Amino acid sequence: MMNLKKTLVAGLSTLTLFAVIISGCGGNAQPAATGNKPETSTETAAESDQDKVMEGGTVRVAIATEPDNLDPYLSAATDTNSMMDNVFDGLFEAGEKGELIPAIAESYEVSEDGLIYTFNIKKNVVFHDGSPLTSDDVSYSYAKLAGLDGQEPLSSKFSGIKSIENPDEYTVVVKLKERDAAFMAANIVGIVPKNYEQQSQKPIGAGPFKFVEYQPGQQLVLEKNADFYDNERMPKLDRIEFKIMPDANSSILALQSGDIDMVPGVSEQGAMQLGDGYSIVSGPQNMVQLMALNNSVKPLDDVRVRQAINFAIDKNVIIQTVADGNGTPLGSNMSPAMKMYYQEGLESRYEPNIEQAKSLLKEAGYENGFDLTITVPSNYQFHVDTAQVISEQLKQVGIRAALKQIEWSSWLEDVYNNAKYEATIIGLTGKLDPNEVLGRYESSYAKNFYKFSNSEFDDLVGQARTELDEKARADLYKQAQELLTDQAVAVFIMDPGRNVAMKKSLKGFKMYPVQKYDFAPMYFTEE
Repeated sequence: MMNLKKTLVAGLSTLTLFAVIISGCGGNAQPAATGNKPETSTETAAESDQDKVMEGGTVRVAIATEPDNLDPYLSAATDTNSMMDNVFDGLFEAGEKGELIPAIAESYEVSEDGLIYTFNIKKNVVFHDGSPLTSDDVSYSYAKLAGLDGQEPLSSKFSGIKSIENPDEYTVVVKLKERDAAFMAANIVGIVPKNYEQQSQKPIGAGPFKFVEYQPGQQLVLEKNADFYDNERMPKLDRIEFKIMPDANSSILALQSGDIDMVPGVSEQGAMQLGDGYSIVSGPQNMVQLMALNNSVKPLDDVRVRQAINFAIDKNVIIQTVADGNGTPLGSNMSPAMKMYYQEGLESRYEPNIEQAKSLLKEAGYENGFDLTITVPSNYQFHVDTAQVISEQLKQVGIRAALKQIEWSSWLEDVYNNAKYEATIIGLTGKLDPNEVLGRYESSYAKNFYKFSNSEFDDLVGQARTELDEKARADLYKQAQELLTDQAVAVFIMDPGRNVAMKKSLKGFKMYPVQKYDFAPMYFTEE
């Protein structure tokens, strides 16, 4: 049997990564605050001798965006996934250090050739409707994700599955088409009941909380699953109310007035408004904020134009003005939190150079600049502010950038799903495996909204996916990062810091290297 706590990202096991990312596609980044603000912590809140734990209670959480789809296999928004992660459990779950922890799985084996995965699942797991979770449900879930049900694959992470077999009620055998070093990390996806087709209306999972209701424009409500299979993870809270609050200032005021217990993304100004009655957990996010460029539209289809844009932008100014200095400059789509997979030095590849930018534009035939539309989701002020700074910087080289603010749902449909844009500023969430990070740029990736297509890049990522030697795999991913930088696929800006604000009486909050709200360990103490 394999060790169920096998660390997925080498190097992540040596430190706790603070990376709860609760934005649409990672977009709701807020900088860590400075000045007169409550006491901050980079440690997860733990029960102490002084804490008197209250059983039960309702926690009210401010959320910036509406859920895009309650079906876990159809949702693309990180806010939605972060909420609904409490409803669904997978074979495994991500630990605080990036390790793989058993959830529904009891044990697993991998064949010597790395093509066959045998999962043994726990026998005491039931869905929220009371039906037992068996190997049929796992096979049904994975077949949907892999496209083995005759439909298009719902997740590229499962497209490498060749077949799925169920020798008995509690054993699942997955056969891959080829070796896939990233496959184990994919098994944190939630398992759904076989043949249940109403996940988008009334989701049913086997997680620690059950879905109660969703009132558009108001709230999404979950309640404790008293039949949860894992006694060690049995929730202490009775109920979670996610309040839809697009305006960040309103969220802070609601926290101060007692209408809200927790605000996951707090700006500098918001943090400074809070008094001593609040706790703030701070840390980097393992996230990439970037200005994506549509590589298929003119003049952005010319690498010289994309490079000129990169030379025209001063990331340090953005970090100082928008993130109050609390951000790590990036040069490719990888955060330093990914440790051995991160390629150092790329952050300085495009040092601000106005003359070089003008020269490249002239060479490309745009000596007088051009008009550019930057589309930004309006409810993510951090990205709106970033776009405003970039717009001013681009003026120096003759690029006339206009901001187009749209609703989050429109951004998902127009930009993410259909690539109807020129430039956009967004944040991409941290992942357990580097393939999930860089695979977004493969030509074959369905949601490659950058419209980047490069056979050399595809080959590098493809080789890395099947390479089981960690060092060789890391080298391939570093080459892929270099190529993204050289091709100036996007303007990779920063990994911003983050503040999560909550009442001091709310404890047990944890941060992870993936987007995740984990309310099972949280509780209230007597004030």
